Amino acid sequence: MQPFEFSRRALIAGTGALAGAITLDLPAGFARAQAQGAPVNQAPGFYRYKIGDITLTAINDGFGRRPLEGFVRNAELADVKKAMEQAFLPADALNITFTTLAIESGGKLTLIDTGNGDSGAPTSGTWMKNFTAAGFDPKNVSTVVFSHFHGDHINGFRLKDGTAVFPNAEVMVPAAEWAFWMDDAKMNAAPDAMKGAFGGVRRVFGPIAKDVKQFEGGKEILPGITAIAAPGHTPGHTVFALASGTGRMMVMSDTTNHPALFVRNPDWSAVFDMDGPQAAATRRKLLDMVSADRMQVAFYHAPFPATGHIAKAGNGFELVPVQWTPAI
Repeated sequence: MQPFEFSRRALIAGTGALAGAITLDLPAGFARAQAQGAPVNQAPGFYRYKIGDITLTAINDGFGRRPLEGFVRNAELADVKKAMEQAFLPADALNITFTTLAIESGGKLTLIDTGNGDSGAPTSGTWMKNFTAAGFDPKNVSTVVFSHFHGDHINGFRLKDGTAVFPNAEVMVPAAEWAFWMDDAKMNAAPDAMKGAFGGVRRVFGPIAKDVKQFEGGKEILPGITAIAAPGHTPGHTVFALASGTGRMMVMSDTTNHPALFVRNPDWSAVFDMDGPQAAATRRKLLDMVSADRMQVAFYHAPFPATGHIAKAGNGFELVPVQWTPAI
């Protein structure tokens, strides 16, 4: 009997034949949709999990596509492409996802950040559809907590026509972030490329400025939620430690962008980091901490549902995603 062997050519040919056989068994409607180029939508983008007695719901807001060239300011493009290849990602551009958190605790509904709203790119702006699909109503949001003031985190709070999306919500912001973006002198001295960001902050928060509550890092701002200053990405960028019973989690906000690049290479600096060296130092400190403490983490820009654990890996780290579960 001849030994059973695979050749690469035979394997590829076999794979094609298998794919063809499987295609023959698909429902006729699916084949027609594919032939006509009809879009195939995913299920609603929300995912629930628990930290102690706190229920968290990750709400997806789509993605924005960013060319790789110039994306990492202190690394060679070839090295960035290699990191993308190692993560089985495209070599020309990165799809940056957006995922906010809805937190149910003590009968209250709190949001951390609000997504792009109706100001997003064509591939984002799915937040409200996913939020309502998860069974939530904007009128029932009691508190909105902001990590920082970049548009993809704040624009979902107010529509372009000025309508407030969460009419009954208390608004809480990092004091250092407010001090920077609401400073007229800083806005006037900013380069032209940043003036739009300053304007966006004022559009969102201006009508409620007198009612906004500011908080400092190192303090419990709501039951079970402690703000931790994490500057560098922006001056007042903040992460949040959640605690309930024996459960612990760190909401990492924009401490990293895509983990395949910035968790594995924590000293790299994304183009969005306003102070690259400070952002890198903050990133490494936080990743070291959550790794050592085995805390669960949630990221704003990790692949959905954007939660897992951090493991040491050489001079960097690795995101280990949580195992999906149908029960919470």
